[in-house]
Amino acid sequence: MSNLESERVIVRPVDEYNQKLVSYVHPPNWVNPQPADCYDLVVIGAGTAGLVVAAGAAGLDLGLKIALIEKHLMGGDCLNVGCVPSKTIIRSARVVGEIEDAKNLGINITQQIDVDFPAVMARMRRVRAGISHHDSAERFQSLGVDVFLGSGRFASQNTVEVDGKILKFKKAVVATGARAARLSIPGIEEAGYLTNETVFSLIQRPERLAVIGGGPIGCELAQAFRRLGCEVVLFHNGSHLLNKEDADAAEIVQNVLVREGIRLVLNCRLEEVATVTEGKRLYFCVNGHRDSVTVDEILVGAGRAPNVQGLNLEAVGVEYDQRQGVKVNDYLQTTNPKIYAAGDICMNWKFTHAADAAARIVIKNTLFSPFGLGRSQLSSLVMPWVTYTDPEIAHVGMYEHQAQKMGIDVTTIKIPFSSVDRAIADGEESGFVKIHHKKGSDEIIGATIVASHAGEMISEVTTAIVNKIGLSKLSSVIHPYPTQAEAIKKAADAYRRTLLTPRTKKLLGFLTKLS
Repeated sequence: MSNLESERVIVRPVDEYNQKLVSYVHPPNWVNPQPADCYDLVVIGAGTAGLVVAAGAAGLDLGLKIALIEKHLMGGDCLNVGCVPSKTIIRSARVVGEIEDAKNLGINITQQIDVDFPAVMARMRRVRAGISHHDSAERFQSLGVDVFLGSGRFASQNTVEVDGKILKFKKAVVATGARAARLSIPGIEEAGYLTNETVFSLIQRPERLAVIGGGPIGCELAQAFRRLGCEVVLFHNGSHLLNKEDADAAEIVQNVLVREGIRLVLNCRLEEVATVTEGKRLYFCVNGHRDSVTVDEILVGAGRAPNVQGLNLEAVGVEYDQRQGVKVNDYLQTTNPKIYAAGDICMNWKFTHAADAAARIVIKNTLFSPFGLGRSQLSSLVMPWVTYTDPEIAHVGMYEHQAQKMGIDVTTIKIPFSSVDRAIADGEESGFVKIHHKKGSDEIIGATIVASHAGEMISEVTTAIVNKIGLSKLSSVIHPYPTQAEAIKKAADAYRRTLLTPRTKKLLGFLTKLS
């Protein structure tokens, strides 16, 4: 009998692309294998962290027994309801932004832009389905991993139960991820709303869209859907968007969103949602003034909640918190020394690349650190991240305020793109490169870049931080001209010029006389 016939997974709309997706990441005819006598690792959750742990351990060709459990879709949020679908839609939306800016580049568009929303969403589903084979049950089976589809839960100190089968393990890894947090706004459940888990199932464009949350997810999707033709109102409880980002960077993005026609409601408290004839009405309060707006759909992009339910963590002594997730130490070890965790279930960094990096730490610490020797630490990672608005905001390392809080004196170098030839030629002068370094030293401790493709640029600075390459050496790196990445070299050159003290100038003058 096929696995879990009563829990057949359906991804809507049920078209050829989503059927192809499901055939790879939760095949309806999948038959769970007979468990091995004992597994070296049992991994619960087949999102990024779980997939990397399973594939990495099995791919070492050491004869390790690895089991991977997934109750829904392999690939997790990233493939199915996160990075892949969102960035595919953002790509379509970026084209609209470029067309709308064409007049500034001397190109006159004589006809109104015709956004075929169903075609945009169909392309997203096609792209997602085309990528999904990388995360498929069949592929992981071919790597030597025993793939079990079903809900896994700890049955005892060294066993996990899934689909009526008992899997014995030496070590286990919890990688069940997180989901969109539910908001306690009266009436919102009755009215219905979208999250990242359902918004990509849309086939018709909502003419009026409310987005709740001014963080990265909310800003990215608000801009994308505005460019795709929706009237968008963005609600945020802070005084400005992207509170956790560099304030100068957040201001640039906020101004862009306003210029593109997104209505911002800041410093607001959402009080109630009501279903009315015209749609869904949101009542909110700003500075003591009550107002309302009516929309067709509500998209919630505020906060994430860890998937800790149903794992029976109490039975194995794994401590967790309903809001923060599974508690781990710096080695990603839970309060049960035989059980580790990685990814959104336990980390503040809720990024695909962070889950990937954490998974590699788990492989090292569970399999190749006898008696705890040579273990890797989560705190040793230098983590970049990107907010995929247009322009993008990319950051790595510390912000200036974080360094000051730690007692580190910081000097900041800021290179506006208005001084970078390629950015001027591209008509993209509003961004900047900002690099923080220790005062009196060329050691880089953090950086923020605001640019059309800031995410492609930040890795140079990340590489410098990881390998302790200071601004002096970075100044000697030749950058092709003209590129926007030349701004990084300009920042390094700016540091070098600070070394030209009166004393060094005097020495250089003396050397010229001898040359």
